[in-house]
Amino acid sequence: MDMKKRVSLELRHRSPTEVQELVLDNCRSTEGKIEGITEEFSNLELLSLINVGLTSVGDIPKLDKLKKLELSDNRISGGLELLAERLVNLTHLNLSGNKFKDISTLEPLKKLPQLKSLDLFNCEVTNLADYRESIFKLLPQLTYLDGYDIDDCEASDSDGEGDGVDEDEEEGESEDFEEEEEEDEEDVVAEEDDDSGDDTGDEEDGEVNGDVDSEDDEEDEEDEDDDDEDSSPAKGEKRKRDPEDEDDEDDD
Repeated sequence: MDMKKRVSLELRHRSPTEVQELVLDNCRSTEGKIEGITEEFSNLELLSLINVGLTSVGDIPKLDKLKKLELSDNRISGGLELLAERLVNLTHLNLSGNKFKDISTLEPLKKLPQLKSLDLFNCEVTNLADYRESIFKLLPQLTYLDGYDIDDCEASDSDGEGDGVDEDEEEGESEDFEEEEEEDEEDVVAEEDDDSGDDTGDEEDGEVNGDVDSEDDEEDEEDEDDDDEDSSPAKGEKRKRDPEDEDDEDDD
């Protein structure tokens, strides 16, 4: 897809003044030039032209609000003075994978006072002796070169594209998680105590009922003994004979 058509698709029925970010990666440029981007994109803050076959930035329009320009994996070898003239508020510039061989070709970038980050990965210029020292000396406004500052400290998330997660929020979430764990442990302990209490109660009830049942059994046994004693003659007493028994004997 050519660059002009890609620009039309990215607009999505919006006017150029509404667009703040425009990504045209991997489309095709005609004759290695920028096409379809005009000064009407007055509020554009990010423009990405990665791997589009550019050999020149001569057709880039004046974009006063542009801060980030991605030009990696193209065939640009010079002409950076136009960037200094037309992108006065540029802060991040990525020229990785282009054809820059000499430090002098980067000198026009001195006229970009807001430039904080410059990437030149996979450019021949990075093979020069004292490459990093020379670039930081040439461009004193730079904070990061290829992602590292002059002391070889890596760029922080706040200077790059951070994930937006606040450390305080992370700590707060961890504290809440710990509190929830403690509450869960307390609930488990309380449930165990309740269960043990119920078991003890059942045992006590069983013991009490057992005692009561045993007492009842003893009372029942005593009653049965009393009945037996009432029905049998007392010791030392003779059994009285009925008159009928005596008559029978006389008849015999």
